[in-house]
Amino acid sequence: MTKAILLLEDGTVFHGTAAGKIGTTTGEICFNTGMTGYQEIFTDPSYTGQILVATNVHIGNYGIHDEEIESNGIKIAGFVCRNFNVPFSRQNAHRSIQEYFEQEGLVSICDLDTRAIVQHIRQRGAMNCIISSEIEDLEELRKRLAETPSMEGLELSSRISTPESYFMGNPEAKHRIAVMDFGVKKNILRCFDQRDCYLQVFPAKTDFETVKAWKPSGYFLSNGPGDPASMSYAVDTVKKMLADGKPLFGICLGQQLLARAVGLPTYKLHHGHRGLNHPVKNLVTGLSEITSQNHGFGVLEQAVYDSPGIVEATHLNLNDNTIEGIRLKNSPAFSVQYHPEASPGPHDSRYLFDSFVGML
Repeated sequence: MTKAILLLEDGTVFHGTAAGKIGTTTGEICFNTGMTGYQEIFTDPSYTGQILVATNVHIGNYGIHDEEIESNGIKIAGFVCRNFNVPFSRQNAHRSIQEYFEQEGLVSICDLDTRAIVQHIRQRGAMNCIISSEIEDLEELRKRLAETPSMEGLELSSRISTPESYFMGNPEAKHRIAVMDFGVKKNILRCFDQRDCYLQVFPAKTDFETVKAWKPSGYFLSNGPGDPASMSYAVDTVKKMLADGKPLFGICLGQQLLARAVGLPTYKLHHGHRGLNHPVKNLVTGLSEITSQNHGFGVLEQAVYDSPGIVEATHLNLNDNTIEGIRLKNSPAFSVQYHPEASPGPHDSRYLFDSFVGML
């Protein structure tokens, strides 16, 4: 078995076993607390540039199925787990996780104390790291790690957005939604398609005039990776969409861009929210939802409370009181910070798609 090393930016070192492709990779380390859905998580574009730690002990045990993907391939920069289960039990799986990682070129490390790693990240915060199964010299690894850019200030959406616009759904559907692809998940598009919507998915840097020319019923701002503060091009587009007066809905990064479009700042969370069981309270109905989450940035809470004439909070994270949803007072626009489409995760929040379609 080939040895591998995980080196964190603060100098902490973990020794384990190589998994996936033999090689070296860097990125921002983060963790997801979900107990299932690893393939959907691997392929979520919002994880671009990040090395993922799985808190669930067994990863790979039900194999890889070709249809359970959220994009055109693996988007995480690297993977860390305890038990890397190559043999799989599901009969209709197409391949093992080792075969999948080798095909996708993903460098990974296993046989680590992931509880210790997660506790370290929770205490010290998100930071860059490097995994290598080919370099044993720590000084060389430190040198390569130092060359890795910080996630703060990093613009990634335009790198992984669709290069060309495309359509999805029935052209004769009742509604037409213009989707801004900042790293959209496939299940978001499915949720709209299931609600009699015809979609045109636009590249991240498409100008507003081109989007408006399609004459959509409303606008959707997708999830995606990177720092929203580095996306002035998207913020300018959102401002024009709001001025157009048609309904607008944002998810995750989409919420952050909507907030910045109305003058609210965003900030980097200490270690982010990633998992399938985050409790969120709907402040409008008083009901709570169990949600699927994946974000490392958020909207500044006090700024929302200081702008009662412009925006109001609609959802609150019950773990740390961060803002999980907003709506504008003077425009038919709203957003949430979590993922109502789930995949993986509970379906408690699917009503948000119905709410948006009802506004069209």
